[in-house]
Amino acid sequence: METIKILIGYSIYLPIALFLTYYVSKTLFKNGKIFMLDIFKGREDIAQATNKLFETGFYLLNVGFALMILQLELSRDSYQELIENLSYKIGGFSIYLGIMLFINLYFFFRGKRKAKETREERLVFKA
Repeated sequence: METIKILIGYSIYLPIALFLTYYVSKTLFKNGKIFMLDIFKGREDIAQATNKLFETGFYLLNVGFALMILQLELSRDSYQELIENLSYKIGGFSIYLGIMLFINLYFFFRGKRKAKETREERLVFKA
């Protein structure tokens, strides 16, 4: 009976973790395209390619982490323990996704700042 509950837990956890990863990724990289265009001075081809590479890395890291923490252990054969374990796993994964989101935003803002500094340096050298 415990094996069935663990399989139920996996069948709940995996779709939620994958959906959260997909949702955060689509939101981040849809809006991140604006930063990439600014960083690469409107060159849409390189901005799009770089954004896609970041998105692929984001998926690999987060899906890999979601699978890495997949293990569920039930010491008691109860649905209460299953729900508590799932809430811990999904909550922890959500916190991890939030941290990854802010790390990516940091890189977007850092890239934007560096692009602005480079433009200002070129203006100084031209003058």
